[in-house]
Amino acid sequence: MTDIKNYSKTVDNKKLRFGYTTGSCAAAAAKAAASMLLTGEKTNYVSLVTPKGIHLHLETRDIRQEADVVSCAIEKDAGDDPDITNGAWIYARVSRQKEKGVHITGGPGIGIVTKPGLEQPPGTYAINSVPRQMIAKELQKLCEQHKYEAGLKVELSVPEGKELARQTFNPRLGIEGGISILGTTGIVEPMSEAALVSSIRLELNQQVQSGRKNLVVTPGNYGQEFLKQNVPISLEEAVKCSNFIGETIDMAVELGVEHMLFVSHIGKFIKVAGGIFQTHSRNADARMEILTANAAAAGAEQPLLKELMQALTTEDGVELLEQSGYLEQTMEQVMKRIEYHLGRRSYGKTHCGAIVFSSEYGKRNHGSGELGRTGNAEEILRQILM
Repeated sequence: MTDIKNYSKTVDNKKLRFGYTTGSCAAAAAKAAASMLLTGEKTNYVSLVTPKGIHLHLETRDIRQEADVVSCAIEKDAGDDPDITNGAWIYARVSRQKEKGVHITGGPGIGIVTKPGLEQPPGTYAINSVPRQMIAKELQKLCEQHKYEAGLKVELSVPEGKELARQTFNPRLGIEGGISILGTTGIVEPMSEAALVSSIRLELNQQVQSGRKNLVVTPGNYGQEFLKQNVPISLEEAVKCSNFIGETIDMAVELGVEHMLFVSHIGKFIKVAGGIFQTHSRNADARMEILTANAAAAGAEQPLLKELMQALTTEDGVELLEQSGYLEQTMEQVMKRIEYHLGRRSYGKTHCGAIVFSSEYGKRNHGSGELGRTGNAEEILRQILM
């Protein structure tokens, strides 16, 4: 068993601290409040072992003790992970009840699930199963220790949860009125790709659960803006996949998605034309190399190829190709390679296509900015709009 102070990871030559989840905060607050309720003694610090086996020793905040109810809070520390809930106080209010067992519910600032496809069913508070298990386990141990045979009610709350939730995926996922109490390991790893992939899986699963087997996917805001202007589809029906193109395809295949259309800026999807499916620049950045290779396959001459290789961005490369008259031929090559690699990754089980655009190209030509689409994109789009 290791203390969290001893845990860190190095990213880009920087040492980053681990933190702990809202679920760990909730379990620790509930444990401290229950201990004070059953003993009558004030608990200024509480210890908790997370499912990952990491030991937490946390300070309790805003303690309020009455005869049959005690509440306190634990401050969320996300470590060096960019987490919107960092610094939030997660409260647990524990009271006695006649019915045996531990009953867990939510209060102000805890979101309520309104759509199917999430871990908790619609109509319930967004308190996931692992935090629920952590709370129940800690409180059952306390009841046994103090020979308390009746039940305990735990109400979780986050005073600023409703405001914080507006800055999270929750409204998009159909969780209303607050944040979620989450965590499978109890620990927040800095720059955690697993957390991002998990959120993409949630979105995909929710779309499938709502009956959609033909989906539009965008890596980010540029793609969503293009969709808004050019494709008659609600943004609520589009999934954001960030840099995780490959993982998104894998999960779509697993979930039984039939058709999937990626709508992406060329700066992201030119990498897919080279078989790169994790598109963050720290993993792979061969944008100009791939664009230049496709221009060469389209017949571009040496002077242009040299200029392309020296271009700083794909937008600059597109402008060079446009000026030289090779843009259309090059994009035909690019889209063929994208279609090939998408099909290879999905094994043909989910039919994947793409529309690729350039913002600056659209501005220069007073159009949508579309540069090309895979040969199957029209049919996939037709299936989506049916």
